[in-house]
Amino acid sequence: MNKNISVDRYIRWHEPTVTRNRRRHKNGHHSFILWFTGLSGAGKSTLAHRVEEILFEEQGCNTFVLDGDNVRHGLCADLGFSLDDRHENIRRIGEMSKLFMQAGVITLTAFISPFRTDRETVRSMVGDNEFVEIYCNTPLEICEQRDVKGLYQKARSGIVREFTGISSPYEEPLNPEIVVETGEQSLDECAAQVIDYLKLHEKIQGSVRESKT
Repeated sequence: MNKNISVDRYIRWHEPTVTRNRRRHKNGHHSFILWFTGLSGAGKSTLAHRVEEILFEEQGCNTFVLDGDNVRHGLCADLGFSLDDRHENIRRIGEMSKLFMQAGVITLTAFISPFRTDRETVRSMVGDNEFVEIYCNTPLEICEQRDVKGLYQKARSGIVREFTGISSPYEEPLNPEIVVETGEQSLDECAAQVIDYLKLHEKIQGSVRESKT
C-alpha cells in the first residue's frame, strides 16, 4: 500500500448488535470508569482493589482493575517515563477503559496520571456522567514513608529521574468527584466513601449509610 495514502480511507466504524444498553440490562448495573489518581504511595491500587471487592462481592457487579504497574508489563511495556511516553500511557489506558466500559464492565484505574490535561482527555472520551475522578490525597511525607520500593529515596538522590512529586510535577485535580484522605482515613473508610458516592448518584443500588459524625 502507498504509505502516502491515509489508512482512514479504509477504516469504517462497525455498529454492534449487542449494545451497551443490552449489556446494562443483562448485568443489572451501569458501567463507568472510576479513575483513582494521586502520588506514588497514596494508596490508589489498594483502594481500587478494595472498592472492586465490594462492587464484585456485595453488589454483584462486573468489574476490572487496570493497575499502573500491571499495565506496563504488557499493553504499555514499550513506554518509558518521558513526558511523551506518560501522555501516551494515559491515552492508551483511557481507550482501554472506554472499551471495558462499553463492554458493560465497571472499570477501576489506578494510575498516578499526574497531568490534568491527560485526565480531562479521558473524561472527554466518555463524558462526565461516566467518569468519576477519585483523588487519593496523601501528603508527600506519608507517601515517602510508605515507599517499599525506595523510589522516593532514589529520586531524591538523582538515581531515578522525572519522578512525580520530586523532580516532576503532580497537578492536583481541580474538581474531582471524590477526594479521599488516604493519609488519615482507614482503607475501609475510604472505600465506603466511594461506595456511598456511587449509591447517592444511583450508579449502583443501595442506600447511603448514615454518617456517624
